[in-house]
Amino acid sequence: MINASGGTRQGHYMEGVKAMTNEGDLVHDAWLNAVARDGARQPVGLLGALSEADTIRRLELPVHTMLPVVLRQLLLPVMIDALGAPRTRQEWGERFHRGRFTHDERDRLASYLGTRRYGARFRLFDAERPFAQVAGLKSLNGETKTAAQLVPSVASGNNVPLFSALSEADELLLTPGDAVLWLLHVHCWDTASIKTGAVGDPQAKNGKTTGNPTGPLGQFGVVVPTGETLYETLLLNTPILPDGLEPGDRPQWAWDERPAGLGCKSPAEAAWSERPATGLLDLLTFQARRIRLIACETEQGLRVHRVIVSAGDRLAQTPEVEPHTAWQHTAKPKKGQPHRRPRRHTSGRAAWQGLGTLLAMTLPVQSDGPYTSLLLRQIGDLQGSGVLSGQYRLGVETSGLEYGTQSAVVENAIGDDLPLPVKALLAQDDWLREALLECVAQADQVARALDGLNNDLRRAAGGDPLPRDKGSRPSAQFLHSLDGTMRRLLVGLRTVGEGDEELLERAQLAWEQSVQIAADREAGLLLAAAPPRAVVGRTVKNGDKEFVYRSGKAIGVFRTRLADILPRATEERRVEREEAAVA
Repeated sequence: MINASGGTRQGHYMEGVKAMTNEGDLVHDAWLNAVARDGARQPVGLLGALSEADTIRRLELPVHTMLPVVLRQLLLPVMIDALGAPRTRQEWGERFHRGRFTHDERDRLASYLGTRRYGARFRLFDAERPFAQVAGLKSLNGETKTAAQLVPSVASGNNVPLFSALSEADELLLTPGDAVLWLLHVHCWDTASIKTGAVGDPQAKNGKTTGNPTGPLGQFGVVVPTGETLYETLLLNTPILPDGLEPGDRPQWAWDERPAGLGCKSPAEAAWSERPATGLLDLLTFQARRIRLIACETEQGLRVHRVIVSAGDRLAQTPEVEPHTAWQHTAKPKKGQPHRRPRRHTSGRAAWQGLGTLLAMTLPVQSDGPYTSLLLRQIGDLQGSGVLSGQYRLGVETSGLEYGTQSAVVENAIGDDLPLPVKALLAQDDWLREALLECVAQADQVARALDGLNNDLRRAAGGDPLPRDKGSRPSAQFLHSLDGTMRRLLVGLRTVGEGDEELLERAQLAWEQSVQIAADREAGLLLAAAPPRAVVGRTVKNGDKEFVYRSGKAIGVFRTRLADILPRATEERRVEREEAAVA
């Protein structure tokens, strides 16, 4: 869905679901595209998505970064606030294995989203309390901006994606349904660019606000566990809270119910503050911007065409209760720095290449290293205690944005998903986890060996090695070619039991053989592309030492490294050769 410049397929998000009323009722109007378990697509509203979550396989959203947005800003906080968070493993397990909301829970969700409770606060164009906006928000200079400011893949201001089909001069008309999604996306992922100064914001100067951080999700790599239905995904993303919600913790639409004296600005006003999150609900629905959508009537119906986006609340620090990020632990941090910081995803790397972080179940207290997310640790604990089956078909979706020029523009979007064996999340049983990490390490080592071969061939031909940050490397194509193989391996290992050492060994052998075939193919292409003079090679002096570079020597070194990295496949080849010689 997302290209390397952060662009989307133009028009996809503009089609949307065109069934919203002029009031923009998020609760009942059909604005979310749901994919049922049988593959059928059906538009639903917020209440329908929750009450029928067991019949929905997934939500079809414009871009990969949108799933955590909808989960955090809408579905999870509504569910948790209406039904309460599970306090024990047993309670979590009872909800999960039931597979759906009970009639009583559906009634409570309907009551929560009813007009007598909070339903009126889920209206996009309400005159007094528009959802996730500030009613009557005005800029100090009286100007508004095009709706393209909400969509990072469309040119707006300093944000000019390379492959955007629209320029800032083009008018972008968003359906109400699409406008909701991009409105919430801004709260989570907005750039750190200068924001429009708003009337009523005492911290705005010269018509603008500077020093803005990115949206909260833009400060880490998002990790979302997924299930076989939307209901299961909701439970997998719900932390177990033994003591319940923090006192005074409220979602943004119930902000006025917070106790007085907490010193925080209302998200329904232009003023904002830098503050910590009060609790889980506040963190999930954090209002990082003050926004107002401006709509107009068109022949196709109501469309959002102008917006005001000004500064909003600033999260003082990503709290350690943040459920959707993995962490980098530092044993001896610098003075004033925390021991744990959120980890970001690396551009150009598939999610399986980051398994070392996703499967880091133990906090490295005495050393520096990764530590997986709160939710994946919880899933491992649930499986270890017998609440969740070791055969469960768990998935993980990763997403992130890369910013450039002082985080004022979006340079790249990262998104991937992969199957994950639940047994690998057991902290006390590391046999499967070690096997998986060995496979990932082998792919990485062979990739480096291919880059080394490429550099040696370049030297043999009279050139220089590729600089680290430039040029197309053979390792990239090689790792990409292994993507399908790794995913099949992960799916297959979901069913491996602790006593299946032979099955695990066969799986690792098959993996090494696939890696060997892919490496041989890439090495052959490199050797074929080398000029004839690489055969003769050349001698390079480095101080008092001389190094001889020839294509034959280079490929020999590569073969030796390959044999060391892939011992099972190498031994299998040796046995096959001996058997063939005897025959």
